[in-house]
Amino acid sequence: MRLIVVIIIVFINNITFAQNNTDVSLFFKKDSTNYLNEVSSKEGDLFNVLGHHGSAIENEWLGFRIYFNKVAAIDVYSKTKEGLEIRKAQWYPSVEQQKNGWGADYYKVGNTVGLGGIRLWDGEKVVPLNPITKRTARVVKEGTISYMEMLSEGIPYKNTNVDILVRVTVFTGIRKAKVEAFALTSEPVQFVTGINHHPGHKINSESNYISTWGLHPEDVAVDKIEIGSAILFNPNDFVQKISEESQYLLVSKPTKLLESWIVSANAKEKKLNTFEKFLAYIEEESKL
Repeated sequence: MRLIVVIIIVFINNITFAQNNTDVSLFFKKDSTNYLNEVSSKEGDLFNVLGHHGSAIENEWLGFRIYFNKVAAIDVYSKTKEGLEIRKAQWYPSVEQQKNGWGADYYKVGNTVGLGGIRLWDGEKVVPLNPITKRTARVVKEGTISYMEMLSEGIPYKNTNVDILVRVTVFTGIRKAKVEAFALTSEPVQFVTGINHHPGHKINSESNYISTWGLHPEDVAVDKIEIGSAILFNPNDFVQKISEESQYLLVSKPTKLLESWIVSANAKEKKLNTFEKFLAYIEEESKL
């Protein structure tokens, strides 16, 4: 009997492991049915020729993309129901699809870091991941995860040139996404990350997370709905928090690796559909 139970448990675990409720998307607009694993540019700007302006990934609750240009921000695709949509919607679902319960691009990034985007700090100011000698985007789906990477090479930084790799990973069964920034250099760098916000947003800035809730001035979606977003981090990794008109920035200690977690929700969801519910969720996640 014990052997039978063990076999059943192993079988169930194998089924669970085989389920990957994540996906990736990377393609050129001129050939939107040909999905790619990697694209590169010596100019570092494929914003206008790539579908959804860069690489994209998703899990059941959220989609994320990294803009393939000097902004290199992380943007959010919000969903109203659980499921995978990016490959069918290609980030911009039709009016009919949105009215039938699909998600949409409700989040507005502008020139900010977006949600958890990466830049550098030279001791006095923010340094964008630009100019570069080459920029490469890559997407991978494996096991129960998907991730996208952007490698920006040859960035002028403190009298030298540095290569920075940014990776965003989504997980099956976990709403949050992990953001990692790697300095592929001999010397450590200071990273900058953060979260953007808009007028009227409710903002909570705590020692280990920053969260926002409110409307984004986005104009590509059928409706305007309130969006919650948050970045969770280890306060020991940072030396400075900068409050700007449209974003909160976090300046890291000198390092070669920086990690944070990002998450979002919206008012059309079944569970985390209010500021209070979203904040309670963030409070619990920040204790982990």
